Amino acid sequence: MTTNVYTQPATTGIEFVDVHKSFDGHAVLDGMNMRLPKGEISMILGPSGTGKSVCMKHIVGLMRPDHGDVVVHGMSIPRLSRPELLEARKRFGVLFQDGALFGSLTLFDNVAYPLRIHSDNTEDEIEHLVMARLAEVGLEAARHRLPNELSGGMRKRAGFARALVLEPEILLFDEPDSGLDPVRTALLCELIDEIHQQNGGTYVIVSHDILSARRIARHIAIMWHGRVVEDGPADEVLASDHQFVSQFMAGEAAGPLTME
Repeated sequence: MTTNVYTQPATTGIEFVDVHKSFDGHAVLDGMNMRLPKGEISMILGPSGTGKSVCMKHIVGLMRPDHGDVVVHGMSIPRLSRPELLEARKRFGVLFQDGALFGSLTLFDNVAYPLRIHSDNTEDEIEHLVMARLAEVGLEAARHRLPNELSGGMRKRAGFARALVLEPEILLFDEPDSGLDPVRTALLCELIDEIHQQNGGTYVIVSHDILSARRIARHIAIMWHGRVVEDGPADEVLASDHQFVSQFMAGEAAGPLTME
C-alpha cells in the first residue's frame, strides 16, 4: 500500500475530513466533513455561494485544501503527485454547467476527444464507443452537428455522453439543471437515473434544485457557510427538522437563510 492509499469503509466513495479552504482571508470551506457513498447518486445541495463548486474542484484535485484531506475511492487526492493525479483523473467524468463543448468540433468529435487523448483505441473502436454513448443520450442522429446548432438540453446531453465515454468510476455534475426549464430538468434527471442504473458508478451532483434531489438522489449533503450541516440517506435529510435544512428544502422565506 502506497502513502496515497487509505483504508476507507467499503461503502464510502468520497470523504472530506476537516477540510478548510480560504481565498483572500475569506473561508469558503470551513472545517468540512462529509461522506458520500460509493456506487450511488449523491447530491450536494446548498444556497449559491456556499462552496459547492469549490467542493467539487477539491474532489478532482483542481484545488488543494489549506488543511484537511479529501479521499476518493481510497486515494488522498491532495497527496497525489502531479503524474498520479493525472492518472487518477482518468477515473473521473465531469459534466459542466454548459456542457463545455468545443465549438469548432462536431458532436461526434467532442465526445471522441477524451478517447483520442487518453486511450489507445483505433478509430473503428472510437466510432463504436462514441456512437454507443450518443445512443444512450438520444443524440446519435446529431453526430455531425456543431454545438451552436444544438439546444441547451442537447448540449447538456452531449456533455453527459462525453463524460461517460471513458467509462469513469466517478461522475461529477456541476449544476446540470442550470439554464433548463422544469420539464427538461426532469428529463435530464430521468436520463441520469437510467444511465446510472445501467452502468453503476459513484455519481455526485452539485445543485441547489430541490426537485431534482427528490427525483434521483439516494444520498444528500446540505452545505451552509462552508460546512455540511446535514448528510445522509435522501429520505432522512428531506424529512430533517434542522431549522436551516427544513427552510431550504421547503423554499420558505422565514428562517436562518436570508438574502445576505
